[in-house]
Amino acid sequence: MTITPTTDALAEGTEPYTVPLAPGVRAFVQPDGGWCLNNAGILTGGGRTALIDTAATERRARLLRDAALAEGAAPPTTVVNTHHHGDHTYGNFVFPEATVVGHAACRSETLAAGLQLHAIWPGVEYGDVTVAPPTVTYTEEMTLHLGDTEVRLIHPGPAHTVGDTIAWLPGQGVVFTGDLVFNGGTPFLLMGSLSGSLRSLEILRGLDAGTVVPGHGRVTDPGVYDTLERYFRWVEELARDGRAAGRTPLEVARATDLGEFAALREGERLVANIHRAYAELDGLPLGSPLDLPTVLGDMQIMNGGRPMACHA
Repeated sequence: MTITPTTDALAEGTEPYTVPLAPGVRAFVQPDGGWCLNNAGILTGGGRTALIDTAATERRARLLRDAALAEGAAPPTTVVNTHHHGDHTYGNFVFPEATVVGHAACRSETLAAGLQLHAIWPGVEYGDVTVAPPTVTYTEEMTLHLGDTEVRLIHPGPAHTVGDTIAWLPGQGVVFTGDLVFNGGTPFLLMGSLSGSLRSLEILRGLDAGTVVPGHGRVTDPGVYDTLERYFRWVEELARDGRAAGRTPLEVARATDLGEFAALREGERLVANIHRAYAELDGLPLGSPLDLPTVLGDMQIMNGGRPMACHA
């Protein structure tokens, strides 16, 4: 299935901006955090620069590069990918001097997905993207050192995807969550796990970070975990009751009052999340592939029959 994009690259109010979080630590935020408008991190220390994620298009990745090089900083020599989705990895190629680091499954899924976003939103001006997967991988935990800054990479297990990475800066009390956390947007579990996402929240809470940089949306605090847990528990209940009643994920989603979650952007993701919950109730391994065209079609129906809008 092909989804026609709504694209208005860098329209008024969508320009990326940086947020200083601690000495040598900045968030690169892309409003409004919707489809393909992700956040990244810029870390400097010991005369070196590292990034947490890149961006969905060459143009936006070059804006990230400009931000990283501001004030005479060295070109990034490390890029950490929090997972394989193209909005976080497509821009890797803009940093040829950097070693790309990620979970082993992030590498394999990046290679398997290829230019998947091109197929979903073919009208977006991605630029001359070349897939650049992680060349250094880990499986459970890994620590990077950037001068005096310690960056702990933690794999929470299947959650948003099967290859997620948490980037935790204990000395600064800052955590980059990737898409384990959406702030103001609906979580998206199509390629991950509902139960694993609940487990990832416990891991994040255990870090006791004061500042949370979500994969999408404004920089926030640990209070966002409570909202996400309520959402995941709600989806869990919807799926359990709907499956027991013999209803399809789409039937459940269309009949559901979103209640407190109505204000979250990309509400059409609910049906994808119910598909994932059904798979787990059916006993499939966490992160097992689902039928992508079917789920995308259901999301479009949930979006009033309109294509989901990609603003990258």
